[in-house]
Amino acid sequence: MEGISQSISKLLRRSGKGRSDEKKQYYSSVLPEGLCRRFSLAEIKKATNYFAYDLVIGEGGFGKVYKGFIDDRGISVAIKRLNIKSSSGQGCRELTNEVLLLCQIRHPNLIPLIGYCIDEGEGCLVYEFMVNGNLHQHICGTNHDPLPWKQRLAICIGVARGLHYLHTGLKHTIIHRGGKMSDILLDEKWEAKLADFGLSKMGPPSLSKALIRVESVVKGTMGYLDPEYLRSEELTDKSDVYAFGVVLFELLCGRKALDHNLEEEQFHLISWASKCKQEGTINEIIDPYLMGKIAPECFKIYIGIASSCVREEGKDRPAMGEVEVGLEHALQLQESADAAREEGEYDYPINELTCSDSPIENEMY
Repeated sequence: MEGISQSISKLLRRSGKGRSDEKKQYYSSVLPEGLCRRFSLAEIKKATNYFAYDLVIGEGGFGKVYKGFIDDRGISVAIKRLNIKSSSGQGCRELTNEVLLLCQIRHPNLIPLIGYCIDEGEGCLVYEFMVNGNLHQHICGTNHDPLPWKQRLAICIGVARGLHYLHTGLKHTIIHRGGKMSDILLDEKWEAKLADFGLSKMGPPSLSKALIRVESVVKGTMGYLDPEYLRSEELTDKSDVYAFGVVLFELLCGRKALDHNLEEEQFHLISWASKCKQEGTINEIIDPYLMGKIAPECFKIYIGIASSCVREEGKDRPAMGEVEVGLEHALQLQESADAAREEGEYDYPINELTCSDSPIENEMY
């Protein structure tokens, strides 16, 4: 990991000035030989049928993602094509950052990187193909059946494990700096895989109790950005916790963090959920598909965890390890309640669910 840290630091010190071709050569050469598989542009074009439109499976500010086939079409892959031709060099930095990180870390809940391409002005990242797409498609899309509650919980637990590993399982803390639903991919077994490490930052050596701080220009996705980070421009591991808390509410409510199609009061999910909690109507935010399917005891724990994650101050938020344990407990409560229930739906007594300082939340955090 020392090699990763030094390479990333070198990238961050690199001035934004200079000719475009010089930048491409620099970002290409900073990647150590043999770090992972390096594809030629000819191989990428063959894999994607020359970036065929009908193979596009995703799109974002970085560019398009294509389904592709490598090694004589024997292996399905996802190929992210980044814009590395801009004068800022941002695309090159993101590509190099992701390669340096993902080629040297392994975890069941992080996206496996197969290789990369920097060739003839093109920059691409090649990943294992995730059969079930991303979480946003299943929660906010219209072409998929709604995910059952226990499956949503299991996905949350997987993401929490991945973030916990990044924060404490390595010599240096890695702050993901993303975590939105479209960054959470799902394999054939519906196991969550955290993706998109282009903006990730490496902090100082991991310390289980310390708050990790990294000075950084504010970048990220609105709706998921830690309000403390916006004010201070200091990125911390608790910024990841905040973004994950937003995802927890999205999964519970079945909607995205910011929705311009809703009335002003409900446009911002976290503000709306906080208002409902204060007014004693927190049960009303549940996704209609899930209504009556969540055990009250599980619901209380889940709301306590999600609310703790999106607290205004980072120091007041739980660590990812605590979040992981809490979600595992919530799933156990749901499974126990389901096993004991004969039929019918769960009721949500208002006086038991809406206390702003529930004893369960205080006991856990």
